[in-house]
Amino acid sequence: MERVEAVVVGTGVVGLAVARRLALAGLETIVLEKEAAIGTETSSRNSEVIHAGIYYAEGSLKARCCIAGKWWLYRYCERKGVPYRRCGKLIVATSEAQNAELERIKANAAALGMPDLELWPAARAIALEPALRCTAALWSPTTGIVDSHALMLAYQGDAEDRGAMIAFRAPLERARLREDGIELEVGGPEPMRLLARYLVNSAGLHAPALARRIEGLDPARVPQGWLCKGNYYTLSGRSPFSRLIYPVPEQAGLGVHVTIDLAGQCRFGPDVEWIETIDYDVDPKRAELFYAEVRKYWPDLADGALQPGYAGIRPKLVPKGAPAADFLVQGPDEHGVPGLVNLFGIESPGLTASWPLAELVAAKLGLPELPAEEALL
Repeated sequence: MERVEAVVVGTGVVGLAVARRLALAGLETIVLEKEAAIGTETSSRNSEVIHAGIYYAEGSLKARCCIAGKWWLYRYCERKGVPYRRCGKLIVATSEAQNAELERIKANAAALGMPDLELWPAARAIALEPALRCTAALWSPTTGIVDSHALMLAYQGDAEDRGAMIAFRAPLERARLREDGIELEVGGPEPMRLLARYLVNSAGLHAPALARRIEGLDPARVPQGWLCKGNYYTLSGRSPFSRLIYPVPEQAGLGVHVTIDLAGQCRFGPDVEWIETIDYDVDPKRAELFYAEVRKYWPDLADGALQPGYAGIRPKLVPKGAPAADFLVQGPDEHGVPGLVNLFGIESPGLTASWPLAELVAAKLGLPELPAEEALL
């Protein structure tokens, strides 16, 4: 049986960031991926937004990792040539009754360490985005967009340059704790057994199920997972907006908002469904639910202008109707298994937070902190 220092499960943006971090620490690292390519699930089906860190609970892991990750990510993309644009975002009220909510959002962001949100009158927001209609807006100057696949490729390249290896079509079937490490049974076309000193479960949607297949890990430490599907629709024709447009958040989420990609394609979403099994199909009929919501801030949306785009699925730790959960990163201090870190519920803002999450994994494993410039390579 082959011995290896570290194994990471999953090649989403966070798994690749973790592999990069472990490789930078000098660890012999293998990444196991059940699919034939990197980032084929959650990481390839997100809005590619570099989030500013506005809505999260004070003191939460999401807030800390998002804000730190945003600044790190801008520096990393600049250094590595990863395409990005710091386009900014408007959070818009569409009735006078919602204006007070903008003040609350601004105060929450300031409490998180984000004092740069600006409260704008409607005229200023409309001057920036003439197609917009609103009663007031918050301007977030540090929100951006990024080429998520290019980012993952950059993480992968850095990891491989430091000796990491990715094994595709190599699902981790089960694992068990031994006195000298964690024994892994890997399936796929070329099954193998590995003995790892460290195991990082970054399997995204599948992380809870994988954790239940680790013999020696208390099942009570593994949360139940739920699947929340977001359907997105693209606009046929030229985008009327150059920046991200978000309505005032609703109780169930952030509402139907506008994101754009680096090519200028405009997308509206999400339309949220709670599902039992993974399904990425987008029903064209569900677009009808969008028109009334979008017209609250863009009244000129034409009938029939929305086409099915894509669907993404978030790994939730709470069921429908429950308050949003924080990221859950469990290390040996939490579950008692030496060398094991589980990442649960890594949804938005996971892309933005990917490097701070990787640093947290390293800390959970007792690895020395990397100097800032070494972390950027």
